[in-house]
Amino acid sequence: MIKPLTGKAKQSVKLATARFNVWEGAVRSSKTVASIFRWMQYARTGPGGNLAMIGKTERSLKRNVIDPIIELVGSKRCRYLAGSGELHLFGRRIYTAGANDARAIEKIQGLTLAGAYGDEIATWPEPFWDMLGTRLSVPGAQFFGTCNPAGPVHWLKRWLDQSSLWLTHEGSISTGHADEPVDLHRFSFILDDNPHLDPAFVESLKRQYVGLFFKRYIQGLWVPAEGAIFDMWDENRHVAKMLPTITRWISLGIDHGTRNPFHAVVLGLGVDRRLHITREWRWDSAKQRRQLSDAEYSREVRQWLTTVPVPGTDTTGVMPEYTIVDPSATGFRVQLHQDGLPSKLADNEVLPGIRTMSSLLALGLIDVHESCRDLLLEIPGYCWDDKAAERDGTDQPIKLADHGIDASRYATHTTRSIWRSALRSSIHDAA
Repeated sequence: MIKPLTGKAKQSVKLATARFNVWEGAVRSSKTVASIFRWMQYARTGPGGNLAMIGKTERSLKRNVIDPIIELVGSKRCRYLAGSGELHLFGRRIYTAGANDARAIEKIQGLTLAGAYGDEIATWPEPFWDMLGTRLSVPGAQFFGTCNPAGPVHWLKRWLDQSSLWLTHEGSISTGHADEPVDLHRFSFILDDNPHLDPAFVESLKRQYVGLFFKRYIQGLWVPAEGAIFDMWDENRHVAKMLPTITRWISLGIDHGTRNPFHAVVLGLGVDRRLHITREWRWDSAKQRRQLSDAEYSREVRQWLTTVPVPGTDTTGVMPEYTIVDPSATGFRVQLHQDGLPSKLADNEVLPGIRTMSSLLALGLIDVHESCRDLLLEIPGYCWDDKAAERDGTDQPIKLADHGIDASRYATHTTRSIWRSALRSSIHDAA
């Protein structure tokens, strides 16, 4: 149930009168709800002409924005036609699109727009943003959008810093902070700006997000990705000598390599309602001085699975429900299928995957068995690439000694819909 707007959310709706209006900051802070209310007002009263709603993907746009609108006004006044890429809101046709790569520009080229709504705009390619501005050519056209913070040199952050009006994190209004202001109103939110959240839920979010993610998703700050990625890692807490009974063998995560190391891990759900990386298998062709073919990798992995110990018993041999393989290993996936082990493409979005792993570690909901020596060597040294952050604001790890981590990320993040409800504490998605 969506509750009435109060405080900063209500104030931002009244202040969203510029050509561009952006709500940014913490997760669950009411910024999206406020932007939705303002967008619905605009759909009713704005100038005639084409409207557009754009997200990172059409699927995320539906989840984050369209579904809440339908919940608010009902399916008679808001109908989403996924097949045609259209939304009908209060009798107005709205085009919907995803902006997950540079080719998305083609989706809006040639359009003349009277208004647009953007979800997760910090994830858009900058050329798409530039093109969208040229499409808002109907007199009086306005843009309304939301995002979570990224790095301090991100293209959107530089643009937001030129706003003519800024409703700050502290709640004050600044109108003279930019040397060359643009017709943009910026609204910055922190988690505590949402008074409707259950205090226990707020506390669980603050425990879940640590380091970089705490600063961005709780405090709403545009801070760089720097230092150790898993800075919450504690060997005393996260390395298991003994494993509990595994109630569900969830996944086999595989980072495929030919010249680089090949790494596989097994993820299980314990009777303690926690996740456990129970064993690893690794082939480093540089050390072994021999490269394996996909057929040989398939044979070796399937043989290795028969030797994985079953905790609490004297038996060996497991068969995880899902085999998760990195998307680039097309030939290997074909080989697995031929050998009777169908695989699922890994969700290879690096930052969300790291966020999932970080949350699990922060909440004490995952550990690694002491036998996984290569993975345990990689985790403490897994660091953000400072040069990439300084150069263009890109959040990316240093690509060095990360094969076990990638396999673990695939195994956990790709299957999150499977294990999330079974854990003893909640893991919440960012939005």
